[in-house]
Amino acid sequence: MQYLSNILFVAILVLGIGFFAKNVSKLRRNILLGKDVDVSDDTQKRWRNMVRIALGQSKMVVRPIAGFLHVIVYVGFIIINIEVLEIIIDGIFGIHRIFAGLGPIYDFLIASFEILALLVIVSVVVFWTRRNIIKLKRFFKPEMSGWPKKDGNLILYIEFVLMILFLTMNAADLSLQELGAEHYEQAGSFPVSQYISNWFSGMDISSLIFLERTAWWLHIVGILFFLNYLYYSKHLHILLAFPNTYYGKLGPKGKFRNLEAVTKEVKLMMDPEADPFSAPAEDVDADEPSKFGASDVMDLSWVQLLNAYTCTECGRCTSECPANQTGKKLSPRKIMMDTRTAWKK
Repeated sequence: MQYLSNILFVAILVLGIGFFAKNVSKLRRNILLGKDVDVSDDTQKRWRNMVRIALGQSKMVVRPIAGFLHVIVYVGFIIINIEVLEIIIDGIFGIHRIFAGLGPIYDFLIASFEILALLVIVSVVVFWTRRNIIKLKRFFKPEMSGWPKKDGNLILYIEFVLMILFLTMNAADLSLQELGAEHYEQAGSFPVSQYISNWFSGMDISSLIFLERTAWWLHIVGILFFLNYLYYSKHLHILLAFPNTYYGKLGPKGKFRNLEAVTKEVKLMMDPEADPFSAPAEDVDADEPSKFGASDVMDLSWVQLLNAYTCTECGRCTSECPANQTGKKLSPRKIMMDTRTAWKK
């Protein structure tokens, strides 16, 4: 019976990671169904773009307030989950805080995680307020009703709860350390949860262990749930932002690639002496002529499908669209959302 929790943990871990891997496989299959396109040029510039935009969040900080809060949530959530490695090792082998032996380094890490967790909570509250109280106009377009609206709020709730569970787990752990409970030796620095631990004064050791274990289990199960939820959410960009920026366009912004078939037609129109039927037989394309535009996702390239899956539904493209600003129904965001929805099977 002593290994029951270890077996249960491994089963949940394998199930969560396995389902995530299955979704990643489906995602890769869907993207690669798009038309092939050559993006092998200038790899150095592509790597620089990925580091600068995806890792450095350079586009977000252009808007100081929203950008700063987004960076906190992004960096904080990723860094805090480094502790997931410790939780996984502890869960598999039935031990407690395996990295505590790092001493001052471990104290610094835990303290940093807690401060970031608090900042994430503050940022999430601000983002929720902007969506539901201030009600920014770009969040209330027709395409943002139903699931897209729920999705935007749901991810904020998940992040909030995960951070609360993380701090509650540490607060209960600190209380157990102070009471000298077995297996809860002095480890870590808790600049935030030390104040939460005061709420648990008067609780006995068994109650604190139950509280700490409950928060621990809910935190790791929540992380696995969040990981698998990404496939069904607009927050898939957390994973796809890196390949998306790597395979992005390197040419000048706004530059269009002229279709050869259209160019030939324009030249024929501009030359009154040209005879469209006088072309030599060997110059006539025997294949089916290329399609103008796209009526289905299969008409798009795999990079365009990758772009659709990476869309954050922020709506800035639509709010800046000249056609949309004049009252037209055209919404670049809706095009991306419909493209992703049409092929997410």
